[in-house]
Amino acid sequence: MDEPQYRHLFQSDGTKVVYRVQAGRSPAVMFLGGFRSDMSGTKATFIEQWCRARGLRSICMDYRGHGQSAGRFEALALSDWIDDARRVLMAVAPEEVVLVGSSMGGWIACALAREFASFAGRTTLVGLLGIASAPDFTDTLADNLDDEQRLALETTGMALRPSRYGDGPYPITRALLEDGATQRVLDRPLPLKCPVRLVHGSADADVAWHRSALLLSHMTAEDAELVIVKDADHRLSEPRSLERIGELLATLTGRAD
Repeated sequence: MDEPQYRHLFQSDGTKVVYRVQAGRSPAVMFLGGFRSDMSGTKATFIEQWCRARGLRSICMDYRGHGQSAGRFEALALSDWIDDARRVLMAVAPEEVVLVGSSMGGWIACALAREFASFAGRTTLVGLLGIASAPDFTDTLADNLDDEQRLALETTGMALRPSRYGDGPYPITRALLEDGATQRVLDRPLPLKCPVRLVHGSADADVAWHRSALLLSHMTAEDAELVIVKDADHRLSEPRSLERIGELLATLTGRAD
């Protein structure tokens, strides 16, 4: 099988969005990463290799302000990243797709799924996998800031929040919080007909597993399940969690080992 191909598109503001496509059979699997993550990460790499081993097409990408894509992170927000994912999916235009969203990517996957019929053309959404999904996380983000960070947010429009993973600090902007409020998916039922699998770690200190349970309750899909991985953290990147992700992905793609 040929090596994955890097491609790019330009958004209306002229900013380049970079994405990667691995050729293969249907359904395609599209991985949507989290806040400040990119397509070189452990889960993106795992899912691409998982698809390659089974001859499936895969798509991964960097939103604007992330990884290899252009743009200034602190000048962007949820609606921009949702639009990046939408444009990449439209550009690749697979016949069938399974959306896989990690953390913030779970929110983006749900936003795409909600409007799928309006933009996806001939592409059919055949499954959705949420990994430590963080829908509407901006609603509570300001509550986790200390007094100094809140003051910076109020006076400058941006606060810096430390990261427990050594890849911070994360810029939290007023624009991000305000834009997030316009992109909520937990404010009404989420109409889905495709099978859904959600997986979350019981020891997730960033986004409690209850958030995935709440998301599940908002979905109309009849075939929907939430899997809790005991003692796993937010990243779900250790071997046993990746193995579980692969098992769930197999049920959604019809490629069980």
